[in-house]
Amino acid sequence: MPWIFRDLFAAAGARMEDHLEPVRMRPLTRYTFADGTAFDYDSNLPGWLETVRPLVPADVDGFWRFLQLGARLFELLKDTFFRRTPLTAPDRQSPRALRHLPLRHGWGNYHATVAGHFKSPYLRQMFDRYPTYVGSSPYHAPATLAIIPYIEFEFGGWYVRGVLYSIVESLVRLMSAAGVSLRADSRVARITHDGKRATGVDLASGAHLDADVVVMNGDASCVPALLGSATAPGPRAADRSLSGMVSLMGLRHSLPDVAHHAAYFSGDSAREFHELFDARTFPTDPTVYVNVASRTDRSVVPGQGETVFIVANAPADEGQTWDAGQIADARARVFSRLGRGGFPDIESDAVVEDVWTPARIGAQYTMPGGSIYGTNSHGWKRAFLRPPNRDPRLAGLFYVGGSTHPAAAHPPCCSRRRSWRR
Repeated sequence: MPWIFRDLFAAAGARMEDHLEPVRMRPLTRYTFADGTAFDYDSNLPGWLETVRPLVPADVDGFWRFLQLGARLFELLKDTFFRRTPLTAPDRQSPRALRHLPLRHGWGNYHATVAGHFKSPYLRQMFDRYPTYVGSSPYHAPATLAIIPYIEFEFGGWYVRGVLYSIVESLVRLMSAAGVSLRADSRVARITHDGKRATGVDLASGAHLDADVVVMNGDASCVPALLGSATAPGPRAADRSLSGMVSLMGLRHSLPDVAHHAAYFSGDSAREFHELFDARTFPTDPTVYVNVASRTDRSVVPGQGETVFIVANAPADEGQTWDAGQIADARARVFSRLGRGGFPDIESDAVVEDVWTPARIGAQYTMPGGSIYGTNSHGWKRAFLRPPNRDPRLAGLFYVGGSTHPAAAHPPCCSRRRSWRR
C-alpha cells in the first residue's frame, strides 16, 4: 500500500519519490512444498491462473470467489476499521461501507474458509500462511483476515531500493531538517503524568523530558508499568502473537538461482501451528521464509555475495531463555527444512551472521516474550478490539505499532542497517 507512505512524506512536506525508490515485485514469492512441488505466486492475474489450473482446475473458480471475498472485506474495512476503532462512533462514510458486508464466509474460521474455496493442498497451505502476517494461526483466526491476501494480490508486494531501512533514514533526514532532536539509545523508564494527561518521560539515564504528547511504540501492555502501576497484568503468554527466530547473513558468493522472496513449507502445518500455539515450542519442522534482497538490488552488497534474511515463526514465551543450545537446535531445524526444499547450503559461505531470538527481540523492542504484534488475532475480541491509538484515560498519550489498532502495518524489521552492510 505505497500510498500510505506517500501520504506520510506529504505530511512532512516532501514527495516520497524524491527520497525512496519503491520497486514492485514480480513474481511476489516462490513457494516450495515438502514434496518438492514449487511455483511462483504472481499478482499478474493471467499468469497466476495458469499456475492454479494444473493443480486443481476447480480452484480457478475458488480463487475468484476468495478474491471477491477479500475485495468486499477491504471495501468494508477501509472506511470503517482502518479509519477508526470499533468503539468509535460511526461517521458518514460508515453506512456506505456496510453495503460491502459479506453475508457468508467472512465471519467464520479462517482455515475453514480457505478449505471451502480451495481443494488443492498446496493452495490451502499457501493461503493458510497469511494469518502469520499478524502473528496468528489460521486454525484460530477469523476469516476476515482473508483481506490480507487480497491486499497483497491487488496492490502488490514492494521493495524499497537500498533496503527497508532506507525509509527510516529518509524520515530521519526530514525530521532533522525540520528541527527535530532525535535521541537514539535512550530507554524510557517511566511515562510521567498528572492523572489527567501525559506530561513527559523519565529516561533510564535519570534525565527527564517534558512533553505535551507521548507516543508509545513498544507493546501497549507495557504502558501500565511505565505509568507506575505495579499490579496491572500483561497478556497471558497463550494470548500473545508469534515471535520469530531470525538469521541475518552475509555471503561471499552470489546465488543467481534463488528468488528474492521464498517460503519453504513444513511437511505438517497442523502440527506446526499446534506446536507454536498449544505446546508453545519451536516447531519440529518449521515453515521458513527467506528474503534475499540482493537478488533485486545489487547496491546492498560489495560486488559478489548476498544478503540473506531467514525467519521461522517461534512462540513468544518469556520462559524460554534461548541459550546457545536452543539456538543451535532451532537453526538445525531451519536449515534442515531449507535443505530438503532445495535451498543451497550457505552456512559455510557466511561472512557474517547475526541471530535474533524472541528473547532478544523482546528485550530490544519492549515486546514481552518477543511478541511482534502484541496479542494474537484469535477470536473477534483480540482481532478487532485492540488497544486504541489514543489512550482513553490520559490525554496526550498515544499508541502505535503492531500491538495496537489496527495491528500489523509496515513489515517488522529487526535488523539495523549495519547488519546488512558489513
